[in-house]
Amino acid sequence: MRKLVLFDIDGTLLWTDGAGRRAIRQALLDEMGTAGPIEAYRFGGKTDPQIVRELMTAADHPHATSPEHLDLVCRRYLTLLAAELERNAGATRLLAGVAALLDALESRGDAVIGLLTGNLEVGAALKLRAAGLDPARFRVGAFGSDAADRPDLPPIAVRRARDTIGCDVAGHDVVIIGDTPADMTCGRSIGARAIGVATGFFSIGALLEAGAYAAFASLADVGAVLGAIYDHTEAAAPAAHS
Repeated sequence: MRKLVLFDIDGTLLWTDGAGRRAIRQALLDEMGTAGPIEAYRFGGKTDPQIVRELMTAADHPHATSPEHLDLVCRRYLTLLAAELERNAGATRLLAGVAALLDALESRGDAVIGLLTGNLEVGAALKLRAAGLDPARFRVGAFGSDAADRPDLPPIAVRRARDTIGCDVAGHDVVIIGDTPADMTCGRSIGARAIGVATGFFSIGALLEAGAYAAFASLADVGAVLGAIYDHTEAAAPAAHS
């Protein structure tokens, strides 16, 4: 194995048509009595626990940082998310190029694909299944349920790759693919390579500015994305791809 390729979910692999936002809003109302300033709040690049904490802090909720209340909100959220996805079956869709890229990586035999996402682990599986992806295809994962701060997730994924499948990877052999600046920066502590895809709310320019090794309008050009993943250059001028 030469590469550990870790994918973000929302805005990178798939789009849920707002199911997650609706579910977390209702969970906050049910358990905390308020959703805080959620209408103006941007979810991109954040973990689910971080979202709850920040919204409740902004609302001056007395239990904004309570682990017990966070657990209640997250449990309620997962129940509501499952119902949202079922009620709107067919609305969740894979983004361009995702299926072909996953197939290409699996067929090579020199990469392990995994997840690096702010979603709770159960929520991640719900979303993947709703989009027609088997969660078992992603052999390694680090989730919002593992750590509330995204920079803590890449070392967790690397450790799990070593512990569960015997893959010892480091530096730019760890590749993080995501659609937000937070995805581009979270792996710096381990020297991971970040590849941006502008299928969320951030432009190619914003992803490159955040430190992307390369950035794409979508994952549709599978050959170009594979080229960025497997490029042996230690450091290169950031590359934008339309």
